[in-house]
Amino acid sequence: MAQPLLLSRCPAAAASSRRIINPSSSHLNLTTTTITYSRNIHSSLRPYRESHCHRQQPKSTQLTPVARSSYSYLRPYHSKHHPEPPSHEYTNSQTTILSAALNHVPEHGFTLDSLTLGARDVGFLDVSVQLFPRRELDLIFFWLASRRGLLRGKVENGLFEDLSISDPRTETVKKGNELSVEEKVKILILERLKMNKEIRHKWQDALALMSFPSNVPLSLSELHALSSDILTLAGDTSVDAAWYTKRLSVSAVYASAEVVMTRDETAGFSDTEAFVERRLEDCNAVDGKIGELKQCLGFMGSTAVGLGRSWGLKI
Repeated sequence: MAQPLLLSRCPAAAASSRRIINPSSSHLNLTTTTITYSRNIHSSLRPYRESHCHRQQPKSTQLTPVARSSYSYLRPYHSKHHPEPPSHEYTNSQTTILSAALNHVPEHGFTLDSLTLGARDVGFLDVSVQLFPRRELDLIFFWLASRRGLLRGKVENGLFEDLSISDPRTETVKKGNELSVEEKVKILILERLKMNKEIRHKWQDALALMSFPSNVPLSLSELHALSSDILTLAGDTSVDAAWYTKRLSVSAVYASAEVVMTRDETAGFSDTEAFVERRLEDCNAVDGKIGELKQCLGFMGSTAVGLGRSWGLKI
């Protein structure tokens, strides 16, 4: 009766006692006996077993599988120098209120009045505007993000396929699949500007609000997202330094065209369209000059290397 009492107190002692009684038993039997007695020990002795008797237990080499869903969302690459843009994600209630508030922007602008009226339209109390910590800025960013979504939807629904543009230089008519990236960029910029038709007289106030120092980073992130969408939808596949220069050019053209459109009173915004065409031509000319400059510098460098080698320099 003394032996079970000793085993119930410590599995290590049980293992030692088992070795003294039957030294010729195999290691497999010893392990099986230890596990059998360990199952009968009260759960309160588990910390004691792990702290004092850990060396007597056989180490398990079985690896615990990790569920794929726990790491499938991890990014393969991350850099603090290229932070992700703000997600601008909203709950269902916020989206409902903001969508209704956009209907009041042409009359009341991007203000708290539009948010309050939008909340009333969908059955929310006036205090529901507290759901938006950035107030009017949330309404502006929702407008920008929703217009980008509409632009992508137009391209997916065949925006370029239904177009036919006449080229005055070659006196030919180009269809959608024959358009160049530059021509598609122009079309997309003009399509995005047309979406501001209803609120263009209120857009100057929105630009003033976005120009506050605390709001500039978010505003630039949204502008960069728009330029990236435009070039991606246009079919741009550049992966070198041109990826940055093209998006910077599109951002500059669109931002300046928005300001011009707020004062454009011509039919069909013809002045704005002419402004966009001139700016894009200037950007293409600058890109061409930069390309020629790179070729010239490369030629001069190779010539200098060849001349140095002809003089016996180890280059």
